[in-house]
Amino acid sequence: MREFIAKQKANLGNDVFSGLTVALALVPEAVAFAFVAGVPPMVGLYAAFMVGLITAVFGGRPGMISGATGALAVVMVDLVARGNDMGAEGANAGLYYLFATVILMGIIQVIVGALKLGKFVRLIPHPVMMGFVNGLAIVIFLSQLGMFTQRVAGEKVWLEGSALYLMVGLVALTMALMYFLPKINKKIPSGLVAIVAVSALAIFSGLDVATVGSFIRDSGGTEGLQGGLPSFQSEIFTIIPLNWETLGFIFPYALILAAIGLIESLMTLNLIDELTESRGNSNRECLAQGGANIVTGFFGGMGGCAMIGQSIINIKGGGRTRISGIVAALALLSFILFAAPLIEQVPIAALVGVMFMVVIGTFAWSSFRILAKIPISDAIVLIAVSALTVIYDLAAAVLVGIVLSALVFSWENAKRIRARKHFLNDGTKVYEIWGPLFFGSISAFKSKFDPAGDPDKIIIDFMESRVSDHSALEALFTLVEKYQSLGKVVQIRHLSKECQQLMIKASPKLAATIEENVDDPRYHVMAQVMS
Repeated sequence: MREFIAKQKANLGNDVFSGLTVALALVPEAVAFAFVAGVPPMVGLYAAFMVGLITAVFGGRPGMISGATGALAVVMVDLVARGNDMGAEGANAGLYYLFATVILMGIIQVIVGALKLGKFVRLIPHPVMMGFVNGLAIVIFLSQLGMFTQRVAGEKVWLEGSALYLMVGLVALTMALMYFLPKINKKIPSGLVAIVAVSALAIFSGLDVATVGSFIRDSGGTEGLQGGLPSFQSEIFTIIPLNWETLGFIFPYALILAAIGLIESLMTLNLIDELTESRGNSNRECLAQGGANIVTGFFGGMGGCAMIGQSIINIKGGGRTRISGIVAALALLSFILFAAPLIEQVPIAALVGVMFMVVIGTFAWSSFRILAKIPISDAIVLIAVSALTVIYDLAAAVLVGIVLSALVFSWENAKRIRARKHFLNDGTKVYEIWGPLFFGSISAFKSKFDPAGDPDKIIIDFMESRVSDHSALEALFTLVEKYQSLGKVVQIRHLSKECQQLMIKASPKLAATIEENVDDPRYHVMAQVMS
């Protein structure tokens, strides 16, 4: 315990200042994502507070920031709209269907964590990771371009003239402060100082610029940031019918949201692991994300997951322990309860500048340098994941990247099956198999044999091969049957005990073809390797 406390205190200053910077940057994002989902701004802010606090305390990755995200918000749009149509007019049923869906989403995530399925994120290839961070950097950049607009006669138009120059100037000033301050002193919380400095300049100079408050009003919000503590949403049990029809409606959305949330959270966890050269606990993070979403759903939040942009802000600002996430969440709640008028005066330009620096820090610029040096298949995966993250969503991009990588891996390994042939003194033909035998290589494996032209006795030696799956066993079974139908004797060597048992179970008569008294420690079936 003393060691834990000492570790927290050693980085306390960086964690506090970094957490405050994150809290400031969370405000407009949470509000924006709430409007994307079609719910009031406080629903997004409450989600950012509750998910952020719970995952900071119980999550598997200290320093990672969670809250309401755009990846989840775009899925919620249709859910809220359909939910409103299903309820009574004016009942705002879509909002309560959303809360119920977030609760179910959290339950699914808890089950994933309890079953320890989070470890499978390690199977995500590096090109997919690079595509993921590049795609998200582009998404973050594009999301900030909307801040360079203003509402005229009910429509959004691009800023022009002096308004555009002022916006660009303040953004550039924020970025310059964040770039040069660490060169003077690395302990300076550059993000927070930049936001405070630009805010002070805009306020005391009387500059006519968009602020957090004007952003909320332009987005249709009337309540602003002022609010109270989150309250238990008992209306979930009265407005929504608790029956199988409701479950059938919300379950597909909950499943998609749970998948997107876990993929984004676990990939962000991996990215933070690389940046900090430490290791998080993926299964613990799944449990924390699930628990946070269950609580958030019951207390009026739109749910959430890890936020790569805010996490990068935190890590770059020096946040390393759970304190940074806790400070960010509590500071956000304090803004809502006590400091709403002050926060509403922060210029949007300052927050855009912070996010642009996040984009620069997030994008894997090295990918341009290595594209020509890596295999073409990896380059295609990297580009495809980046593009799909921008065009569709994170979950689809990652799944496509994993499938492409798996297909390439299977194809490359399928070509590595070899058969070295020689004859013994008694005329027996020996096939020495090299390379993995699995579903992708069985066609090449079968082509190595000549049942009709082979002598009356053959030996198939698997010393340098691995029988990896059921397709391989079936191919071997079929081959032996073909030789036996021609009246020829087949002997199989160096099969593991597991493989022998599976073959004999499939066809007991094959027991005579297997040479059992061979113990070679280099051979393992896939089931043994994966255990």
